[in-house]
Amino acid sequence: MTNRRDFLKTAAVGAAAVSTLSIARSAHAEGSDILRVGLVGCGGRGRGALANTLEADPNTVVTAFGDLFPETAQRTFDQYKRNPRCKATQDTVFSLLATSPHYRPIQFAAAVEAGKHVFFEKPNGVDVPGILSFLETGKKAAEKGLTVVSGLHFRYDKRVVETMNRVLDGMIGEVREISCSYLTNRLWTRPRQPQDTEMMFQNRNWYNFTWLSGDYNVEQHVHTLDKANWIIGLPQSAWGLGARSVRVDQPAYGDIYDQMSVTFDYPNGVKVHSCCRQINGCFNEMQCRILGTKGHASAMEYKIIDLNGNVLWNFDRKERVKDGHLEEHIAMYDSIRNSKALNCVEYSSYSTIMAILGREACYTGQKLSWEQILNSKKVLAPSEYTPDAVPPCVPIEGATYSPVKNMYNVPLPGLTKFQ
Repeated sequence: MTNRRDFLKTAAVGAAAVSTLSIARSAHAEGSDILRVGLVGCGGRGRGALANTLEADPNTVVTAFGDLFPETAQRTFDQYKRNPRCKATQDTVFSLLATSPHYRPIQFAAAVEAGKHVFFEKPNGVDVPGILSFLETGKKAAEKGLTVVSGLHFRYDKRVVETMNRVLDGMIGEVREISCSYLTNRLWTRPRQPQDTEMMFQNRNWYNFTWLSGDYNVEQHVHTLDKANWIIGLPQSAWGLGARSVRVDQPAYGDIYDQMSVTFDYPNGVKVHSCCRQINGCFNEMQCRILGTKGHASAMEYKIIDLNGNVLWNFDRKERVKDGHLEEHIAMYDSIRNSKALNCVEYSSYSTIMAILGREACYTGQKLSWEQILNSKKVLAPSEYTPDAVPPCVPIEGATYSPVKNMYNVPLPGLTKFQ
């Protein structure tokens, strides 16, 4: 297996040793209709995307596995090596810096430069300069006729699509307000290992550091904000409230919040009210409710109701549908095989920027405009990509790796400045 330290020092993050991001088509095998696939990022979502790929298209094979941590890449290879559609070998199991959202703009650029079709998970990045570069790369992909599919899988869920299409067709009248929620339990943390430098610890525990994940308003809640973008486009401004109430007593919690509530302002007084939370033991839901002048729609209950409470339309629950995670891969491979390129870069990039706008409004406590966020110069990146490099978020001086509060400098509304 490639040595992680040597790989990082010689290749930085731009080299697509396998392909890019979660799943990418490498090439047709010579003289056949087989599509060769490389998995880059062998975490839970990456493995899920690979399973979707093998189910979506019977003529796909996996030829390589890559992950920052060699044990994770090896474990995934071991899981699949007896599968007849696994053509990877021990020589095509790589260790590389290529998994979390922070790296997606760089890796996407490398993949498109190499002429690869790409499936990339959401979000598209963690800061606005990175997303703007992602948009530029998306234009190059379009010029090359490459398929680029986003992990915003609700865009491919038949139940959600049919609900949203009826809203767009005017069934509930003019949209006046949208309520978006993503209320769930605290997600995972990964403890520091004895051999970890600070950089490697943070990459291992990437979800819990804003520079790597974007915070959960960007990494997770972007699914729900994308539905608002789908219906009424992009906001004029946003203001919000955010805090870190429970995620305080372990170093592995990093510097992200555990709750955010944001109001997005649109022309003519239209509002999107957005709230997300990751705290155990609370009421949970993932929902998008759309209020119009003639009624309202529930994007996650797949129904439309008029102002008197009468159901105007409801998706037939008896109809069997494929999960959106699978449908997005079916669409991807169909587009490759039929030379009908898909390109999901624009909407996924702007939904990510919308999520970043909400995050920064909460971090700073300020009302921020869309123009301000588009001109943000805040770059969440280290000065270099090596295991010994200093990450953008460092422990507070004097803090130790024992349970302490506020080990990292967490953003403080009213004090943290917009950049």
